[in-house]
Amino acid sequence: MTGFSDSHVVFHVLCIIIMLLNDGTICNVVFQPAFLLASGPRISSFLVGNVSGISFSLSAVSSSNATGSIPSSSCMPVYQTQWNLSYELIGKNAFLVRLSLNRSLQLCGNETSFPDCCLDPLCLQETLLVSACADETLKASLIIQTQIYAQIFPNNPPSENKTAIPNQVFQPLGSCPCDVSLGECDIRCCCDQDCTQEVLWLFATQCLPGPFGGSFSPVPEYQCSTQSSENDPDWFPFLCVTSPLDNNPFLGLFYNGQTVSPKPSPSFQAPLMTAAVPPINYRQGDPIFTKDDKYFTIPQNSGLGQCADNAPVAFLENFESQCVRRLQSCPSPSDDLRVDVKDGWGGLVTVSVVDEVADDLRLFLSDSLEPISEPQQCDNVIVALRYTLYWRENGLTAITVKRTTANITLPVSLTRRYSAVFVNGNETSQPNSGNPGYLVKRPVIGGILDSAAEIIQRAQINLWQPGGDGLCSSAELRPALFGINSTSGCMIPVSLLNMTQCSQVRETVRAVLAGLVTATLVSTMGKPNFSNLVDWVNITTSPQNSSQPAEDSIGECSAVPTHLHIHVRSVIMGRVQGVPQMVIQAVEISFIETTWWIECEMGSMNPCVNPELMQNFPVTSSVTFTDSPLSTQPPRSRFSINFTEFDCDRNDVCWPELAFPLTRYYTGEPYSQALAKGLILVFFFIAASVLGTPWRQIRQAWDSA
Repeated sequence: MTGFSDSHVVFHVLCIIIMLLNDGTICNVVFQPAFLLASGPRISSFLVGNVSGISFSLSAVSSSNATGSIPSSSCMPVYQTQWNLSYELIGKNAFLVRLSLNRSLQLCGNETSFPDCCLDPLCLQETLLVSACADETLKASLIIQTQIYAQIFPNNPPSENKTAIPNQVFQPLGSCPCDVSLGECDIRCCCDQDCTQEVLWLFATQCLPGPFGGSFSPVPEYQCSTQSSENDPDWFPFLCVTSPLDNNPFLGLFYNGQTVSPKPSPSFQAPLMTAAVPPINYRQGDPIFTKDDKYFTIPQNSGLGQCADNAPVAFLENFESQCVRRLQSCPSPSDDLRVDVKDGWGGLVTVSVVDEVADDLRLFLSDSLEPISEPQQCDNVIVALRYTLYWRENGLTAITVKRTTANITLPVSLTRRYSAVFVNGNETSQPNSGNPGYLVKRPVIGGILDSAAEIIQRAQINLWQPGGDGLCSSAELRPALFGINSTSGCMIPVSLLNMTQCSQVRETVRAVLAGLVTATLVSTMGKPNFSNLVDWVNITTSPQNSSQPAEDSIGECSAVPTHLHIHVRSVIMGRVQGVPQMVIQAVEISFIETTWWIECEMGSMNPCVNPELMQNFPVTSSVTFTDSPLSTQPPRSRFSINFTEFDCDRNDVCWPELAFPLTRYYTGEPYSQALAKGLILVFFFIAASVLGTPWRQIRQAWDSA
């Protein structure tokens, strides 16, 4: 019997693995697990196998008194249970079956009772039978033994009283440091609560002074309130200090560390959200408000990978987001996009809508994995919303949205695309990547010199971001982020006919890779000046092998540039408030060449003769950041380090040049004139000394002697 049970379990495990890897037509459906012991109001199990056409029924059964067995499963639906049955398709070959209790689990009391409250602590004990049927034929069954106890709640709400801990900086927790004996009176410790009045009288005049005796706030002698009117010196009112008593020399004597504010205890209550207050003028990062003082929202991606439908739009913060949803039915019509938005100056701007129809649906739809029995057509489904917000100073001047719609067939997986771009005049508002140096994870700023206007136009330095099919034709681009090494790629379909013209293939692939980097210049700083070439360096391209590629055979092309590598060298140039400032020294682009060949069909007599034979070849792009040392000069000598105070080029105060106008280094006027003026100044100094008060006193003393 044990061998049969083990082989039965092994068979089911192998069956599940085969069903997950194949179409599930080899094995029957089975519940995993097939038997459950439940002690809570929610139960779940998986039904795996060929689940097409499966329906479920739920019934409460009881074991026979004679045999102890439960009745056989039935496909007839039963609705006399206290449980709700729901199921969800997981992949192609599995259902997630859920059961939830639809009654209360609160214990009946004397004062209050509910119609479905529990009379006994053991509230529910029954056996449930879930049957999976196809064409009224039983395929699998799930047995659930429930034993659920009632929930007991306290009669009175829990107390919210908390122990108030005083600030340890001004009032230490140990209010009587000299109290070192538990339950006994410490001699000369007048703050000891264990000392009786009779014992305190013995050493009342010999108490420990200061903080150790419990006196934490002695008044310092420099306080204006300490001196009496009889003993005040004449200078005391001018030099005494008036300050609160909390400011005394004993602060921190019994405290070591920072103040710690008590954190609120965990609560299951929903936090109270304060109403949003619209700003008078918009600043970068402030949320934008509508006419009704509500957030102006556009669906955006959250940090957990989900899509937030009511995400506020921040002023001057561009974004792009994608929301993927599985559509089983036609979506409901969206709200009117022509809303009134506060412009930041006390007025309103109305969103204007421009409609267009999507030509290529590959960016928005992915094929369904489910068999389509009755396809459903949905017209004018919104697949993209692209907002353009025009701004000036601290407000908005206009808002337009381009609404893209398409006709789709359900069921399908829909990828909706949303974006918001702030435009000031004719230039797209793109934030800086630092100030002044680059910040990590901020885009590398590229540019192209406009010779006519003598300014630098912003250009892109991008990497691949493949789409659902992985082809370069449908792939999007993402900017290269400073300090982040990354690699990405996509596929290019090439036919056997294309492989007969290898030079054309090389040029086409190189043009595709070169389109990632349209910039010829790169900004050295995170906040560049677009009219000054000093803040920019040229993007260099590594020279390629000038030799001609070898002669290619049928279905093979050599020296195809399949990888674009961007090498960025950066260096730390000083610090601003302790933060290192990273600048870019150089950017180099190089191509890596490989050989492509068509893998022909080996079954035919002459395999490489079909010119329409297609094959996808990968092309990749990568970026690498390298930190260079700050200085490559030899180390300074000890003499130059110790005597820098005499270096006039390094200091604001230069003692060797104290008499600079009298030296040969002064070239502002002829040396003879500078010397004459200097001697005149010396004469006036001597005359003032002789005729002044000190010399007159000396003469009087000499005459009296």
